[in-house]
Amino acid sequence: MKNFCGALLILFVVLGIHGQEPSLPGDFRQQNLTDYNSSLLNPAYSLDRNNPSSIAFWSRWQWQTIDADPTSLFLNYTTRINPASSAAAGFFQHNTGIFLNTGAALNYAYKIELSPKMTLGVGLNLFGYQQELADQRFIQPNPFQRTPTNDFILQLAPGINLRVDKFSVGFVSENLFDYNFTTNERNTSPDDRMFFGLASYDIPVGILNADGNSFLRPAVYFKTIPGLDTQIGFNSVLSTSKFWAQGGYNSFYGVSGGAGGRFFKRLSIGAIVEFGIGSELDGKDPSFEIVTAYKLGKIETDAEKKEEELIAAETEKEKELKEELSKAEALAQKEKLQEQRRLDREQKRLDKEITRQMNDSIQVANRNAETSAKESRRELKRKTDSIQAAKKAEETALALARQKRKDSIAQAQLAAAEAAEKKAELERLARQKEVVTPQAGEKYEEVVTEGLLEPGYYLIANVFGTKRYFYAFMADLKKKGLAPKSFYRELNNYNYVYLKRYDSINEARKARDSKFNGQYSEKTWIFRVVGE
Repeated sequence: MKNFCGALLILFVVLGIHGQEPSLPGDFRQQNLTDYNSSLLNPAYSLDRNNPSSIAFWSRWQWQTIDADPTSLFLNYTTRINPASSAAAGFFQHNTGIFLNTGAALNYAYKIELSPKMTLGVGLNLFGYQQELADQRFIQPNPFQRTPTNDFILQLAPGINLRVDKFSVGFVSENLFDYNFTTNERNTSPDDRMFFGLASYDIPVGILNADGNSFLRPAVYFKTIPGLDTQIGFNSVLSTSKFWAQGGYNSFYGVSGGAGGRFFKRLSIGAIVEFGIGSELDGKDPSFEIVTAYKLGKIETDAEKKEEELIAAETEKEKELKEELSKAEALAQKEKLQEQRRLDREQKRLDKEITRQMNDSIQVANRNAETSAKESRRELKRKTDSIQAAKKAEETALALARQKRKDSIAQAQLAAAEAAEKKAELERLARQKEVVTPQAGEKYEEVVTEGLLEPGYYLIANVFGTKRYFYAFMADLKKKGLAPKSFYRELNNYNYVYLKRYDSINEARKARDSKFNGQYSEKTWIFRVVGE
C-alpha cells in the first residue's frame, strides 16, 4: 500500500509539472503538409496532392532539436487505381505527449465529376494502432496495482474536397469514429471529435522556364480540438518542377517556413522549421519537419498528355461520323426501297385497271363501236399520263435519295479532311518531341523558341554581325538562283542566313550532306527551334 501511494504521489507531481507548461494538442500536428503525404491532412487529397504513384516520408520534431527522436513520423505509399480513384497504405508513429501511438494507416479516395470544371472528392483514412504510455519512468511495479496495458485502437477519419476549377474547399473529421478493442468500448466520447477545414486556390505561374505545371497555392484553414482554442491558420506554397517553397502561420504553433528541391523529376527532399511566437511558448525550441518523396511509374510530359487527348478526341469523332454516315445510308436505302415498292404496287394496279377497262371497252364496242373506241382512247391516254406521272415521281424520289447520299458522302469527306488535319497536328507534335543527338564533328544548335520562328530545322549558310556583309551575301546567293531567308537573334545581335527550313533532322542532314542538292558548295550547319 505504501508503494502504491508513493507511486501515486510521484505521478501527481509529474502531472503538476506538466500542467504548468502549455498543453500539447493530441492531433497529428500535420498542418504544414502541403504536397506529399497530404492524405494525412484530408483523405481526399490522395487523388492529386499525394502525386500518385509515389512513396513519401514525413517526420516532425515537436519543440526539440533534430538529433532527438522524432515525435511524429509517417511513411506512406500512394497509387492510382484508375482515373477516378486512388489508394494508399502507410506506417506511422505519433507521440501525443501522453501516449505513443504506433500502427498502420489505409486510405481510399474516389472522385465524382459533377461538371467539366467541378469535381467532388470523397476519402477515408483507417488507422489501426497500439497505444502505450509515452513515459513510464514514474510507474513502479506493484503486485496490488493493475499494470498499464497497451491498447489496440481502430480510428476512422472521413473527408471530402470540392474542387471548382482552381478553387477547392475540404472538410474532415480526424476521429469521427474510434474503438478500443482492449477495453471493448469507444476510445473517446462524442464531445472529443476533432474537425479540420481548408480552402485553397491554385494560381498558375511561369518561373524559370518551368514545364507549365508551376503554381502558387494560398490557403486558409481552421481546426477544432476538444479542450483547446480553435486553431486558425494560413499558408502558401510555390511549387515548380525544380523546387518548392512554403510559409505559413498557425494561431497556436506560430510561424513556419520551408523549402525543398526536386531532382531527376522523381526525387523530392525538403525541410520545414516552425517558431512559436506566443508568450505561452517562450523558451520552447523550434519544431522541425523533414519531407521526402519518390515518384514511381512513368513520367508523362505535357506533349504526351496533349497527344493522348488529341488521339482520344479524334477517335471519338471518327466513331460518331461513322455512326452518322451509316445511319444516313441506311435511311436513304430504306426510303428508296419503300418508294420502289409503292411505285410497283401502283403500276400493277394501273395495269389491272387498264386491262379491266379494255375488256369493258370491247363489250361496249359491240354495242357502239365508234363511241366505245373514242372513250377507250381517252381513258387510255389518261391512264398513260398517270403512269408517266408516277414514273416521273419515281425518278424525282430516286434523284432526291441520290442527292441525300451525295450530301452524306460530302460530310464524310469533310470529316476525313478534318481527321487528316488532326493527324498532321499529331505528326507535328511527334516531330517536336524528336530528340536529336549531334553526330561526331557535326555543328548543331538547338533552342526552345526564337522570336516568331516556326519550329523546325534551319540549314544555316552564314551568320553576320554587320549588315553590310549580310546584304552582300544575300544578294550573292540570289544571283546564284537561290532563295535565301534570314532571321535576327537578339541573344547575340547576329543575322542568320538559312537556305531552307525542314521538318525533320534527317531531311536537314540530307540537304547539308548533298550540298543543298549541289546548289551550294560552301559549309552549312543546322539550327533547330523546338517550340513550346
